[in-house]
Amino acid sequence: MKLSPTEQKFVLHWGEMGTRWGVNRTVAQIHALLYLSGRPLAADDIVEALGVARSNVSNSLKELQNWKLVRVSHVLGDRRDHFQALQDVWEIFRLILEERKRREIDPTLTVLRECAIDGAEDQDLDAATLARMQTVLDFLEMLSTSFQDFQHLPPPTLQRMLRMGGQVARFLPAGKEKP
Repeated sequence: MKLSPTEQKFVLHWGEMGTRWGVNRTVAQIHALLYLSGRPLAADDIVEALGVARSNVSNSLKELQNWKLVRVSHVLGDRRDHFQALQDVWEIFRLILEERKRREIDPTLTVLRECAIDGAEDQDLDAATLARMQTVLDFLEMLSTSFQDFQHLPPPTLQRMLRMGGQVARFLPAGKEKP
């Protein structure tokens, strides 16, 4: 499978961005390739297109399946597993946010909640330090709650909200308010 120069550019950049987001480069490149292909690809096709080791492709596909971004499909007359990426960018975005929240934010919230409880009893902890910990906890709690509120909104509603952008601020009271 040969990629056009533009497809190569997209796949390479997606891989580079993946590393900046804490995702393995090959995982991100495979996701980009499957997204662009618009059709199921066998692992051998992915190996050929990206020039990476078969074992790396297998491990990367498992990771993408764990994130629910790629699913296995079958092609009539071919016994091999084929892989297809989700094509709805809103669903991709939602799944990535959901998984990152589960892997990163939720464990952090658990520790911060424990710190808030422990900090109230910790005689050696400065009150200002406890207050800073509480500020982080409050911020992440607010983000988590907002995510839950927006998580199940239909994409057209989210699109309208995003298009409104800063215009929403016109409906809020003026001044600097503390959360």
